[in-house]
Amino acid sequence: MVTGMRNIVVFVRDFDKAKQFYKEQLKLPLVQESQAIMEFFPGSSTTLGVSLAMHEAAYPLVGRHTGITLTVKDIVALCDELTAAGVTFAEPLERTPWGKMAVVQDPEGNQFALVEG
Repeated sequence: MVTGMRNIVVFVRDFDKAKQFYKEQLKLPLVQESQAIMEFFPGSSTTLGVSLAMHEAAYPLVGRHTGITLTVKDIVALCDELTAAGVTFAEPLERTPWGKMAVVQDPEGNQFALVEG
C-alpha cells in the first residue's frame, strides 16, 4: 500500500550551477546536500531533490518543464530579484485566475512555476 510521497527529483548536468540557482537565487531551504544531490524543504513530508544526472536514462530528463509549482511570498519582489540576478523566465510574471504566476528556468532549462501563495 502506498502511503505518501518521499520526494520529487529534477536532474541537472552541472551541479555547481544548480547549487547557485537553487540555494542562492531561489533561496530554497536546504535539508541535506552531498556531492550529487541536494534536497530542499526541511520538515516537509515531500522534498525537492536536485540530482546530478549520472546515468544515460537521466540525461533526457535534464532541461524540461518539470510540472512543479512552488508557492512564494511577494512574487513581484522575488521576480524583480531573480531578473536582476539574470535568471531566465520561460513565462513572465502575470496575473492568472489562480493568482500571480511566473515560470523560471534553472541554468539547464528545467522549468518551475512560481505562484504567490
